[in-house]
Amino acid sequence: MTTDAKTQPVRCAIYTRKSTEEGLEQEFNSLDAQREAGEAYITSQRGEGWVCLPDRYDDGGFTGGNLERPGLKRLMADIKEGRVDCVVVYKVDRLSRSLMDFAKIVEVFDAHGVSFVSVTQQFNTSTSMGRLVLNILLSFAQFEREIISERTRDKIAATRRKGRWSGGRPVLGYDVDPAGGRILVNDAEAERVRAIFALYLERQSLTETVRALNDRGWTTKQWTTKKGTVAGGGAFDKNGLFKLLTNVLYIGKITYKTEVHHGAQPAILDPEIFHRTQRLDRKSVV
Repeated sequence: MTTDAKTQPVRCAIYTRKSTEEGLEQEFNSLDAQREAGEAYITSQRGEGWVCLPDRYDDGGFTGGNLERPGLKRLMADIKEGRVDCVVVYKVDRLSRSLMDFAKIVEVFDAHGVSFVSVTQQFNTSTSMGRLVLNILLSFAQFEREIISERTRDKIAATRRKGRWSGGRPVLGYDVDPAGGRILVNDAEAERVRAIFALYLERQSLTETVRALNDRGWTTKQWTTKKGTVAGGGAFDKNGLFKLLTNVLYIGKITYKTEVHHGAQPAILDPEIFHRTQRLDRKSVV
């Protein structure tokens, strides 16, 4: 094959999608119509070296709101293996209805030098105007991500300021309520937390306390994740012990950044013991 870029074939993959299965049993259905339009467009670009790949990347009965689609996954796999130069769709929303998902797809396209064409919307990333429109869409996708991130931060802040658990790693002494939104006292672990504070006040040394905890075989919080895997349950170290000894959850409070608020969870430690622990100079008792 010649090395002249103008004569190299542009291998075009046509992607089709329909949200519902209605009508897919027909001899000529919506997926066929989308593919026919894509083939006609590719034929019109034959002078540019465009050729239509025979493989069909069809997703009938799949929403465009996520990326869990077998046809799309096969297409992305073939792109990563270097089998595709251009993706052709009937409309942009056939590829994705989510700007953020669309941005992820385009990142893969860009990484493998694949262009993208929408037949009915004159959207073609192989042209300067198409790349401009694409950059605008990606800017909106980034804006959407930032808005979602801000909303998430605001929600966490509001939840914490109301004294409620907003998620994260559970701590020794409490279990996360399966219904969510709060933590519940684990009586056996709460007793161990009180024993750890007492041991530290007795030893007045993080190093000595860690050694005593590990000699007793006491471990950090162990829990089962939503995916069913067991996490935590490791040996204590000075950093882990320090976090435990300074956690205001144990006296019925909760933090958000530098703010301290009354928590909805019950206290499991006498505040006086907690404050005595904080008054120790850890610089001299490490």
